[in-house]
Amino acid sequence: MNNKENPVEAKQLNALALAYMGDAVYDLHIRHYLIASGRMRPHQLHRSAVSFVSANAQAAVMHALLKEGMLSDSEEAAARRGRNAKSGTVPKNTDQNTYRYSTAFEALIGYLYFSQKEERVEELVAYAVNMLERSENG
Repeated sequence: MNNKENPVEAKQLNALALAYMGDAVYDLHIRHYLIASGRMRPHQLHRSAVSFVSANAQAAVMHALLKEGMLSDSEEAAARRGRNAKSGTVPKNTDQNTYRYSTAFEALIGYLYFSQKEERVEELVAYAVNMLERSENG
C-alpha cells in the first residue's frame, strides 16, 4: 500500500493514529540505517535499534527539536497533539512525561508521513541518529 495512492489527511487523524504510524515509519528508517551501517548480527541489530527507538531516546530527540526551534508551527502542533493524547497506558519501563514526549515524536513522524513529507522525515531521522549516537559515544 502506497501513501501516495491512498492519501490520508494528516490533520484529521487522531494523534494516537499518527503516533502508531510514526512509530512504524521511524522504526523502519532506523532498521535501514543500522543494516546499511554494517551492523549485521541479529542480536547486535536489535540492541542497537532499541537505543534509537526507546521511549527515552525518542523523548530526548523531541526535547532537543523543541529546544533548538527546529519545527514549523504545524509540526509543533502535531507533536503537541501527540504529547497531550490520552492513551490509557504507560509502558512499565518509563515515566508518564517521557512517554508523552516519545508519543509526541512518533506523532510528528506520523504527521509528516501522512503529509507526504518524506524528505523532512529523513531529515528528522538523521538528526535523531546523529544526536543519539553523539550522546551514546560521550
